[in-house]
Amino acid sequence: MSTITLKLELHKPTQAKREMYQQMTAVHTDFANWLLMHPEINKATSMIFKEYSLQKFPSAVVNQTIREVKSQKKKQGAKTFKKLWCCFNNQNLKVEKKGDLYTVAFPTFEKKVGVPVVVKPYQQAWLERIMNGTAKQGAGKLCQKKRKWYLAIPITFEVAGSNKEKAMGVDLGLRYIAVASVGTKSLFFKGNQVAFTRRRFSSRRIKLGQTKKLDAIRKSKNTESRWMKSQNHKISRQIMNHALIHGVGVIRMEDLTDIRNTAKSKKESGRNLHSWSFYQLKEFIKYKAEMVGIRFEEVDPKYTSQTCKCKHREKSNRKGLVFKCKSCGYTAHADLNGAINIGKAISGLSSKKKKKKGKAA
Repeated sequence: MSTITLKLELHKPTQAKREMYQQMTAVHTDFANWLLMHPEINKATSMIFKEYSLQKFPSAVVNQTIREVKSQKKKQGAKTFKKLWCCFNNQNLKVEKKGDLYTVAFPTFEKKVGVPVVVKPYQQAWLERIMNGTAKQGAGKLCQKKRKWYLAIPITFEVAGSNKEKAMGVDLGLRYIAVASVGTKSLFFKGNQVAFTRRRFSSRRIKLGQTKKLDAIRKSKNTESRWMKSQNHKISRQIMNHALIHGVGVIRMEDLTDIRNTAKSKKESGRNLHSWSFYQLKEFIKYKAEMVGIRFEEVDPKYTSQTCKCKHREKSNRKGLVFKCKSCGYTAHADLNGAINIGKAISGLSSKKKKKKGKAA
């Protein structure tokens, strides 16, 4: 069994609802801290909340809080909580779909109501699996980040098809940072917005350099590095979700040894993507794959951009982002064709490790 967490943004909650969520969090945190010091915490039931306050509070949340506080006190020796988000178990948190709109119902001060959520394309399949019973929903948390409210819902599921060796290929590049392909399903991550953001970082550092503000330059580099890491985490997480949904048994990526020599950039990309941490992205995908039992392999990138599904190989098959076979006329997005070929490992697995072993011997 494997687990991932879906972070669903609540769709434009009213000011009154935002204030209610804030108040619920405050009451919940204070109650949890009070409960930590209670001499009979091990015997506590939902009725214990009346000792703390006469305020109305969902018993479902109280029961979940008691379990969480007991666990954290026993396993982690918790002494105080700075902020403890309200938690709802799978019996009190219900995902539903009305037309094209997904809602999540959970208890509040007022009543249990369905709240619309913003669902990204890669999240839809997971919500469908919750509703059709092929994935098990865990206890969700109502939390806030950067003035937005979210429901974080853990999902437990079987890694389907991991023994069938269904392969996913992931192609890395400049115009599209990553393109993932498994069967007829694909996932694209454009590089233009990333390049634009990195040019802004670079432009700002040039101006700071003219005024000799070295500390500010250092901070800018650190900020950019953290931003790049965050982007790579997001991309790798979506690629892994895509793999899990489609029962992938092995993820294949190209050997990145010569990526800066083979990747040709245009003026709008330049150094901003040549210095992108492709290696970091590959490592994120690798460790996330291994965590859920999916094998990771590196392949030889030779001819992956030139070869057609009919086996015809010719350099002129690819022109920019368009792949068109000179033999059979097959047409596809060039990076997608590359990802498909990487998934098939048409040039074999990377021999890099074998060479290193040979030299050591």
